[in-house]
Amino acid sequence: MKMHLVLLLAAVFALSPTGGFAGEKQIVDVKELAGNWRGWVTGEQGQERATMIVTADGGYKASTTRGSTTEGKFYLQDGKLRYQSSRTKGTASLSEDKGKTVLKVVPDDPNYRTGTGEYERVK
Repeated sequence: MKMHLVLLLAAVFALSPTGGFAGEKQIVDVKELAGNWRGWVTGEQGQERATMIVTADGGYKASTTRGSTTEGKFYLQDGKLRYQSSRTKGTASLSEDKGKTVLKVVPDDPNYRTGTGEYERVK
């Protein structure tokens, strides 16, 4: 009985599409980030709704619903996606899951005023 269960589980995993699992996407050019993004960032007063517009050269402008704004630039350094903004600098990553593209930014030195941000590409 146990052998049948093991075989059944193995068949389910082997036949299941992997598209349902989140996976980090390797960026080869910051142009891939160009477009509109919407998500959440950590600010002084906790989580805030935010929007961001990224241009083909990696430059961006982001703002929260409470009126906080920042400008910066995404760039590649040693094959890793990074950013430098008017407030912080840090790492960024892009992932895809169930048809959604998510951009996450993590400051090198987070504090009570700045923290991570997670944006979803607006289609």
